[in-house]
Amino acid sequence: MYWHWFKSGCALALCFLLAIILVKPIGVSTQFVIVDGIVLSAFDNQLVVAEKSEGNVISGYRSSNAYLNKSNGKYAKAIAEPLNYGLAFVVSMLLDGFIGGYFQKKSTDNPIKQLPDFHERRFGHSRPFRYAITFFSGVIVLLGARLAGGCTSGHMMSGMMQTAVSGYAFALAAFAIAIPTAILVYRQ
Repeated sequence: MYWHWFKSGCALALCFLLAIILVKPIGVSTQFVIVDGIVLSAFDNQLVVAEKSEGNVISGYRSSNAYLNKSNGKYAKAIAEPLNYGLAFVVSMLLDGFIGGYFQKKSTDNPIKQLPDFHERRFGHSRPFRYAITFFSGVIVLLGARLAGGCTSGHMMSGMMQTAVSGYAFALAAFAIAIPTAILVYRQ
């Protein structure tokens, strides 16, 4: 079952609005940094260190890595105490994707094609090639998101909902690059 674009957009807007009202604005690329930090801290026990005040009470966290130490150790704290809203949100997105894919396969009304027609016309029928370019494209997008200090969901979607000028600027820049790139790649 496919939703009309307007219905899908309204559902997405409602999710973002509820997140902003109930918890905090949505943004996911930071969680990749946190997961990387969790993995690295398994090999380097000095990567994140608890700062203790009088009475041996933890007052915060610091890191030997300057990036993880920024914002008064906010990332270091998320690595030391990873069970938080952000990580739960990202894990939920992954699980929901698998659940949605499972039910979509069971639906005989309108099954999803693994390779869209426009991709097959340009690059052929190879699923491994499609997965490889999708993976490497995602890595490039994630690298850009971290260099920009946030991802599309954080900068553009949550930012625009909060009427942040940077959110609108990011959206304009993203589409100004994405549309010509798609035209160039798919030659249409």
